[in-house]
Amino acid sequence: MNIYNFELRRLIKSILIWGLSISGFLIFYLAFFPSISSSGSFADLFKDIDPKFLAAFGMIPELPIDEIFGYFNLTISFILVPIAIQASNYGFHILSVEERELTADFLFTKPISRSKIILSKFFAALTSLLIVDLFVTAGTFIAIASFKGTEVVEYSNVIILLLSLPFFQLTFMSVGMVISVSIKKVSSVLSFSMGLGFGLYIINSFGSIVSSDYLKYVTPYAHFNPAYPLINGTWDWSLIWISFVVIVCSLIASYFLYLRRNIASL
Repeated sequence: MNIYNFELRRLIKSILIWGLSISGFLIFYLAFFPSISSSGSFADLFKDIDPKFLAAFGMIPELPIDEIFGYFNLTISFILVPIAIQASNYGFHILSVEERELTADFLFTKPISRSKIILSKFFAALTSLLIVDLFVTAGTFIAIASFKGTEVVEYSNVIILLLSLPFFQLTFMSVGMVISVSIKKVSSVLSFSMGLGFGLYIINSFGSIVSSDYLKYVTPYAHFNPAYPLINGTWDWSLIWISFVVIVCSLIASYFLYLRRNIASL
């Protein structure tokens, strides 16, 4: 039984829904940019609002809202939330589905090691996330090219930002995996994934409002802040290494915990 192909086929519907929804929303949201940039007064609506509060929603002085990168930064800041929820969903789902559906007996009667099972499931979920990234990448370039007007766009900065998405997703998926094999049972995958995705977003927003130098270390939204590559053309290595460490440690822990886990069955 090819577990990788089986898991990937099982995720096809999810891939299409997430990929089309996220990229469609991105294009739809950026479609408002021409009217905003031409009005010339939209940015004035926010001039009396505390910059710290605006920064919590991806609006910073370095990227004005009436310029394509500023509006794109605002858009992608919101887009990261469903991207994180999807990645978390896969993390909580792939190693706990047999326990919830009580199909572990069928799986473990096959001549397949647990090592192959977890690796096959992991790569199937990772492949699914990468396919969604292709949807987001296509939607990004279509939207920017269609709505930027006469602005000159540094596409290399956009590419660097988009290349960070797989690592952003992998952070949430790996954390979801290690939690799912650390607790007795994941009763509701959606509740866990939304809690992780929204919870860390709220921490990031709160950290921006209070200008905390400590909260930014605990949330991937700060590690992969889309404004940084759009402005500097590189990743924020002072923070991004934290997510890399979390990914490696979480995946290693998930692997060994799954090998030793007493999986519930019929």
